[in-house]
Amino acid sequence: MPILFDENNSDYEVGLRPAEKVMRLSRLGSFHQSRLSFLRILLRRISAERWVFKRSVFDINVDCSGTAVYTYQLLNRAYSLVAFAHKISDEDRSDRVIATKWDATFVLFDGIPSKMDIDRLRNNVPVQEAGRVSEKEITLSRANKSVRLWDYVVDCLSEGKQPDIQEIEKVGYLMRTTAVYGSGKFGAIDYKEISDRSEFAAPFQAEMLTVYMIRAFVVDLLQHAAKIKNPSKFVNLEPRVSKMLGVGNSTGLGMAPFLINHPQLLNNWINAKETALARIRSLKAPKQKCVDLFKNYIKRSNYLIESWHSQHELQIVKLNELRRDKITLDHHIGKFNFKRPYPFDALYKWAEETLGEEAQELLVSIILEPFGYLIDNLSSEMSENNQFKNKINGSMLISDFLNKTEQHYDFALKINWNNSENNQLAWYISEEKLEPRLGDRYKENGIGSYEQPLQPGRDVAKMYADLLKWQRNKSIAEFLMKHPEHRHIIRRCQIVFTSPYAEIKDNTISRDVIPIDLLRAKLSFFGAFHFDPRSDRWVRINMFKGAPMPETLNEENCDDWTYPEQKSN
Repeated sequence: MPILFDENNSDYEVGLRPAEKVMRLSRLGSFHQSRLSFLRILLRRISAERWVFKRSVFDINVDCSGTAVYTYQLLNRAYSLVAFAHKISDEDRSDRVIATKWDATFVLFDGIPSKMDIDRLRNNVPVQEAGRVSEKEITLSRANKSVRLWDYVVDCLSEGKQPDIQEIEKVGYLMRTTAVYGSGKFGAIDYKEISDRSEFAAPFQAEMLTVYMIRAFVVDLLQHAAKIKNPSKFVNLEPRVSKMLGVGNSTGLGMAPFLINHPQLLNNWINAKETALARIRSLKAPKQKCVDLFKNYIKRSNYLIESWHSQHELQIVKLNELRRDKITLDHHIGKFNFKRPYPFDALYKWAEETLGEEAQELLVSIILEPFGYLIDNLSSEMSENNQFKNKINGSMLISDFLNKTEQHYDFALKINWNNSENNQLAWYISEEKLEPRLGDRYKENGIGSYEQPLQPGRDVAKMYADLLKWQRNKSIAEFLMKHPEHRHIIRRCQIVFTSPYAEIKDNTISRDVIPIDLLRAKLSFFGAFHFDPRSDRWVRINMFKGAPMPETLNEENCDDWTYPEQKSN
């Protein structure tokens, strides 16, 4: 799969990594954030376009409940975070989707809200799913405190001292969101209505903006709590400390089906990243300043790895392997000759032969870091507004369809679908919260009757078996007249035939599937750090940790923060 790019006028072109390698769950579950992650794209835009940030309302009571409004003013429009702080008991605080109370709730408002808007939102936003918002709202969200760290930092500030950075690093955030809803949920505006706005051209920009503004609110609320506790002695957080606090997130199976349900979008995300990597590997003689930056980021990444902790056995194994591999990588780079032709191609090939997937994918992300001038434009290709407009090509001959299926779904056709272990799990929607769930079809009676179409490998195998019974010169349209049950997978296959990264090349209902691999793949494109699985089905992460606060964000620091220079004392 060659790319039409060569900065050095050479005929040497590195192809994109094959989908058979990239689209395995174990590798997707080893992805790291990169400069093509969505929050990174957002911060570059905010700084380049010089959005103006202000806090217009901060009506918070002595019990730390109340209302706040933060606004980003663009050239021709504005976006406002309307935040509601709540006083709740420890018993009511839960990360589970069935929770009904939260420490804070939010909407991203399209424009600047009036008092009437705020009053309307105050009656609906705090109850989240039980309320309704309008097309003036773009996202709906909620968050809970990390109580131990919150109380510790409030105590420190109220006594006039800064918190210990080591204590900050143990958690990394003061609040964690449990949902950031968008795209029409609960009455909010549908994404297609705002997708033509340049600031929302890249994926999930409204959601990233929401979280970034929540971060500013959380710091303000924390400082307010400290001031209330000791008005005469309190101090605000020093900037070096506040920027080390991100926004946490607890994410479960509700996110997992997204990648399966949006094959064209997934292809565009992966394709952009793989194209970026191939462009850099195709450089015969990279600029020396880029090489120096790369080596600097390699060194700085050690702190990020050291401060990454998890108590889950799956992630502990991966972290131990990553740390061992990072020592090997550092040693290799220390003696590596970057003056050789196509150095990053040689370095990647060495890593692929020597390191585990976690370290390989860390290296990929760091390779991208110094080359913004080559790759940042790829962010414009990561959205997909026409995915659900793809029509089935009924004139395609069965012979051609079978050949392409064998090429793109080789993994699925090799699986023995009569083996119960390969069919053990079933995706379904819970009645209580209408959220995706994963159950054991052999232990949970009747679950198969509610199964969602989230097992494309098995569906392809069934379709393929039926196609083999037909004459090769017949058309797909003729086949579907007799087998309409295969329409969804025929359509999917035709997307995959032209978009090689659209399909996850693993069995998504196997007994051995690890759902958090799906979560991590998506969250890495969001820009998440420090993946901390709490089971194989939900994970905690950190976003914007280390990023400049809105008041200090500029073109010089909007990207150079993801790998901290050193530990702060």
